[in-house]
Amino acid sequence: MDIKRAFKRSTFKRFRQNLYQWLQTESLISNSLAVIVGVFTGLVIAFYGTLLELSHQLFFATNTEGTGYILILVPALGGLIVGLIVHFLIRTRRYDIEEVIEATALKGGKMSPRSAFLEVLASAVSIGSGGSVGKEAPVVLAGSGVGSSLAQLLRIHGNRVKILVGCGASGGIAAAYNAPLAGVVFVVEVILGELEARTFIPIVISAVFATLVASVVFDVKTIEVASYSFVNPVYESILYLGLGILAGVVSVLLMRTLFGVHGFFDSLNVHPVIKPAIGGLFVGIAGFFYPQIFGVGYDVISAALNNQLVMELMLILIFLKIIAFSFTMGSGGSGGSIVPALFVGAMLGGAYGSVVHGMFPGMTAESGAYALVGMGAVFAGTSRAPLASILILFELTQDYSMILPVMLACVVSNLVSSSLNSESIFTEGLHRRGFTIRKGREIDIMESLLVRDAMKHNVQTVSENKNVGALIALMQSSRHAGFPVLDPNGKLCGIVTLKDVRDKVVHDELDKTINEICSKEVEIAYPDENLNTVLKRLAAKDIGRLPVVSRSDRTKLLGIITRSDIVKLYDKKILDKVQRLQKESTYSESE
Repeated sequence: MDIKRAFKRSTFKRFRQNLYQWLQTESLISNSLAVIVGVFTGLVIAFYGTLLELSHQLFFATNTEGTGYILILVPALGGLIVGLIVHFLIRTRRYDIEEVIEATALKGGKMSPRSAFLEVLASAVSIGSGGSVGKEAPVVLAGSGVGSSLAQLLRIHGNRVKILVGCGASGGIAAAYNAPLAGVVFVVEVILGELEARTFIPIVISAVFATLVASVVFDVKTIEVASYSFVNPVYESILYLGLGILAGVVSVLLMRTLFGVHGFFDSLNVHPVIKPAIGGLFVGIAGFFYPQIFGVGYDVISAALNNQLVMELMLILIFLKIIAFSFTMGSGGSGGSIVPALFVGAMLGGAYGSVVHGMFPGMTAESGAYALVGMGAVFAGTSRAPLASILILFELTQDYSMILPVMLACVVSNLVSSSLNSESIFTEGLHRRGFTIRKGREIDIMESLLVRDAMKHNVQTVSENKNVGALIALMQSSRHAGFPVLDPNGKLCGIVTLKDVRDKVVHDELDKTINEICSKEVEIAYPDENLNTVLKRLAAKDIGRLPVVSRSDRTKLLGIITRSDIVKLYDKKILDKVQRLQKESTYSESE
């Protein structure tokens, strides 16, 4: 009886210890936090949808057809309120998707939730008053603010902060557009710039829960679109290729107009509060004659997709939307660029489709099919995120019949736009401030630092003749998960990791030699290689460390470099660069 009781106690104790260890694992903690971020992001986005409706009713409470020229002043009034919010409440740090990228790439995910949420409020005013912008930047900010707030509340540090910010951003896109796949891919392609299991899984979880919560609170309507398909795959492929080229050119026109107007307002010698009002006045004048440019413009996009707009109007709206969007954002308004890009793409594709369908009626689909393809193509050209462009388009429309032409046009537009303008609409501002972000890293710093700057010279090694038992003891005492393997002459002959032990050793084979289980084909690094090259090699092989060897002798071990070594040095250099640029900016302003 005592033996049975003792066995039960022992079993229960082991179960409790195993449960405790499981609860302490990094993946469970990150995934649990992702659920919390997703739920709260869904609630925030639902509230934001209600706020947008109230803002629109407040600014357009009367019948706009009877208001006459007063309509011109509505966006200006909204711009004035935005200027007041920014100047007196936000004051210093403004937030957009650009700043979320900066926070994750340069600041370890650290954001000001207060400024982010105030920016969301400003965007509701801007959109509600007719500002010609989209709502995706505010929802990304709302979600990122939730993630950053949770990180600060729980005093979380390190890479987990970036993960929570990414979770909030994906949840924001997913909840606002009922597009969880697009939300995940957008964050991976645009914000984090990397695809790793430790970041990807929490982002997916957050997007799912945000979408579920938002769907329960309010019903997200997709854009209604007629069903289209290839009429003549051979000839139409050529036509869609042409549309992709045009979309790439228009994408660059949109970006250059935006940053040109932005530069104009930066140099304009008026009070900052007034600038958004001036931009709103320009939007009001254009909107008085063509009210289709006001606000987000889903109804206009839907009309283009369903062949309800004439070619002449669509051609005019291409340029008016670019101008209105640029004046709204460039003057200091608040909002996003995705939906304006979709709007411009729909008008471009619709006009292009009207021309080709008129010329080749028996071989082409109606103009709405080309409007659908144009939407994705212009977004791909401005964002440099072709996969996210494809997914958000189909999750918005729920129509997958045109996937081949959309993929073709998005890729071509991305290539054309990249060749004409090196930066995307989300990174151009960072580039103008001295930062070149690629795949979540500041590329100039990564390419200026060498392996010798980050490597460890004192390396723990193991002999190929030692047995696995000795290796396991060394791993437990050193807390390292991998070691270079040396032959009797002290030459590098392999590398052995914890994975090798798990995959090639069973419990009764501790006498096996390390030579029998180590990897003989070793990925290596040289001291004079830059860190960007080495980081790509680590990512391509999905490994965490590289032995550093002499170029003249690949078996001569000089040191070892790990992913964490690279990240630590990168973070230090980024901090130095940010502080230096801030000092230079302060000095130039004082002059």
